Order: sequence, then structure tokens, then C-alpha cells
Amino acid sequence: MNTKHHGQLIEKIVRSNGHSITDIARLTHVNRRSVYNWFNQAKLKPRTIRSIGDAIRYDFSGVFPEYMEEINTRSMVVLPATLSKAENNRNDRNDWKDKYIELLERHANLLKKLGES
Repeated sequence: MNTKHHGQLIEKIVRSNGHSITDIARLTHVNRRSVYNWFNQAKLKPRTIRSIGDAIRYDFSGVFPEYMEEINTRSMVVLPATLSKAENNRNDRNDWKDKYIELLERHANLLKKLGES
């Protein structure tokens, strides 16, 4: 029996379309750890697949035809043309926080490499 690993398939599509984990986390309103956990799960709920698809504007019904009805029961999320000032501030704050986390991870990796040599 050839079963699909949902998380791996979705991760491949997400990365091949140039999306970052940070973007997916922000657009699906979860933390980055949750996104990594999704990618490690062999089976995801249709609502999670739809949420990721909505975030990256990708139709997963071709990849997961067994979930086609469940994935397409709701229409794609329509993003507002303009965001309120509070939403813009929140997005800016999240962007800076994500950049800071990424910088910390890079710094930790550099320290690890220096410790190995």
C-alpha cells in the first residue's frame, strides 16, 4: 500500500514555491514549531491542508483528491486589499520578531561550528 506522507508533500510544495516557514506560520496564525510539526506528520486534517493552501494560494485538491470535497467546501480566503493600522503594526512586529529568531538561530549555528573546529 503506497500511502502519502502529507507533511512531506506539503513541505515540498511550500518550499518549491518559495515560501518560508515564517510566512506560513504568520499566514496560518500559528508558530513556526507548529508548521515544522505539520511537515513531520504523515496524515494531516483536511482543514490544516486547506489552511496552508489558502495561505500560499495553492489548490491541494490535485495532490489530495481523497480530500477534494473537504478541502474545497470553503472558498479560498480573500485577503483584504488594505489592512488597518493595527494589523500593519502587528505584522511589522511579527516580521521583526521572526527576523530576530532567525538571527538567533544563525548565531547559534555559527557558535556551534566554531566550537567544532
